[in-house]
Amino acid sequence: MAMTVNLHSIARKIENDRRLDEADGRFLFVCRDVHGIGELADRVRRRRHGDITYYNVNRHFNYSNVCALRCRFCDFYRKRDDASAYESSIDEARQQAELARQAGATEIHIVGGLHPYLPFDYYTDMLRAIRQAYPSLHIKAFTAVEIIHLARISKRPRDLHGVLLDLIDAGLGSLPGGGAEIFDDRVHDEAFKGKVRSGQWFEVHRAAHELGLMSNATILYGHIESPEDRLQHLLMLRAAQDEANRDGLPGRFQTVIPLPFVPGRSALNHLPGPTGLDDLKMLAIGRLLLDNFDHIKAFWIMQSIGLSQLALQFGVDDIDGTVVWYDITKADGRSTTHQELSVSDLRDAIVAAGFVPVERDTLYRRVERDGARWRVESGPSLSAAPPSQVRLG
Repeated sequence: MAMTVNLHSIARKIENDRRLDEADGRFLFVCRDVHGIGELADRVRRRRHGDITYYNVNRHFNYSNVCALRCRFCDFYRKRDDASAYESSIDEARQQAELARQAGATEIHIVGGLHPYLPFDYYTDMLRAIRQAYPSLHIKAFTAVEIIHLARISKRPRDLHGVLLDLIDAGLGSLPGGGAEIFDDRVHDEAFKGKVRSGQWFEVHRAAHELGLMSNATILYGHIESPEDRLQHLLMLRAAQDEANRDGLPGRFQTVIPLPFVPGRSALNHLPGPTGLDDLKMLAIGRLLLDNFDHIKAFWIMQSIGLSQLALQFGVDDIDGTVVWYDITKADGRSTTHQELSVSDLRDAIVAAGFVPVERDTLYRRVERDGARWRVESGPSLSAAPPSQVRLG
């Protein structure tokens, strides 16, 4: 590491709108001045977004926890014959869309395990059922790991574009960022062996971007990875976004969501997980290094709403949404999957932190709302009316 790298030199780069390099990033991960790093990230955040903090009205749907993988960090997966295993029917997916419609949600977020027995038609039928029940609902679904699984079960492992086109035709609107974990082979082989490696993860998102889909990215930190692993993960994301921008792809990464490892009952539950200061530092460094990502999100389910409020001064401009049901992690130790904040809860938390709440849709367009009725900016009104009464522009 160059001895000239310090927070003052990094601050000068930020003031001059210059990109931080690998040495800068390496210094940030070993620097103990978390508040100094947070102040720099806050400057970048305010330069981009001012006092605005985004949230959305969404609903998560985990269609099945049956999974062919056995990732050591995961407290979600089950074998099919486990007592707590579940598989949702197409009717249950349709019911989730109806509940989202009644709440005026703009997005449904769908992910699940790599089910070894469900056919490809299950996934396209699920998307079509949701689209039929609530045509204006944006469907953000399936991690890159799931997309590769769907390509395999449809017997098209090398036709990611074809698989994605089938899903888009059925109703897919964008990709979430899950399944990235840490882009390092050592960590991969120890913590989630059998899962797709970084090259395949990027192949899926590249294909999605080529087809015009927007997507997100994640990093799972606080388990067996090193600070260097975290740094390289962020730099690889930045390079992929550079490539998409250089090639003029119609799709892009919209936001990065740093996710803290939650031990739960996983095979790594002997590890403590990251501290609150580690969370804030990770979020801030993400904002400083990922200069070509528009947004940094704190997922309040995993970071808590209290820490997410503080994170708004550490580079974060988005705290996700209402969520409602979430079965992947239970950071507060509760046994129920009902994990929900109301719109009032989200807005009050943002205001109390000193910021201005703005509702967005999945694509970060501002939403104007009157109860369950909503519109995107000056677009047509979309509502909780029966599907036959919803008019799209």
